[in-house]
Amino acid sequence: MEIFQYEFMRNAVIAAVLVNIACGIVGTYVVIKKIVFISGGISHAAFGGIGLGYFLGIPPIVAAIPFSLISAITIGLISKRSKLSEDAAIGIIWAVGMASGIIFINLTPGYAPDLFSYLFGNILTIPVSDLYIMFAMDLIIILIVALFFKEFYAISFDEEFSTVTGIPNRILYLVILCMVALSVVVLIRIVGIILVIALLTIPSSICRQFTYNMKKLIISSIVTGIILTITSLTDFKLDSILLYVIITPLGTAVVPEVKTIWAKSSEETDISGFSKGVMDDKRSSISSIIIDIRPGNFFSLPG
Repeated sequence: MEIFQYEFMRNAVIAAVLVNIACGIVGTYVVIKKIVFISGGISHAAFGGIGLGYFLGIPPIVAAIPFSLISAITIGLISKRSKLSEDAAIGIIWAVGMASGIIFINLTPGYAPDLFSYLFGNILTIPVSDLYIMFAMDLIIILIVALFFKEFYAISFDEEFSTVTGIPNRILYLVILCMVALSVVVLIRIVGIILVIALLTIPSSICRQFTYNMKKLIISSIVTGIILTITSLTDFKLDSILLYVIITPLGTAVVPEVKTIWAKSSEETDISGFSKGVMDDKRSSISSIIIDIRPGNFFSLPG
């Protein structure tokens, strides 16, 4: 296609693939464990890292990585080890992150930077350097899930029973939150801080209506996200894209595309009839996974 002759469009397509690999994997756990609100809190807290990056004169995305990881771990520790509720912890980190970002930006000498692309995203303005960061984040996420796939499966569907088998739920829960933080960093340049939850949850929510098999759910979520994101790009002609970049970030066009497919899939799926089969499949899958897990030996599960 003509539009792919331009470097910014090729970068956009590569970014769409990379970001949806992270979203498909992590979004599956976010949806199943019902921690969507936590994802929103981490994404808004990442704004503090972006502000810190501008203040220190380093790439904002690079600064957002440790800031997001610290925010994720803080939320996890506060919610599990203190009397403060999880919602309250999320709200505090959310507010502190946003406020910190504004403070750092105001303290930065010179002209105030344009933060519009970080708040709402713009997939067409992603530099090659950010693609390398996205690729690295994907590799880390894939490696973590490959190492602890069975443990994540167990704690996602039956946390209490997995505790009895000796799986360190709290540690693995923090690991999941850290993966969410890495995904947030990858997503910021695509859809922005404000719309991160959309790509992180909607593709997995669509695919979850058709399968509870974890591997199939992850793969289908990745494919669905890639198709919908690239479709939102190719729906525009080149002259329309250039005009769209000026008027509003194209990242916002991704969300309506994904939402429309989710609405159609919800209408066409017989939830009542499907749920029973899904639950039966889920119970049998959990049983087979739990059988392989032995107390104190969760790091060396049989393949």
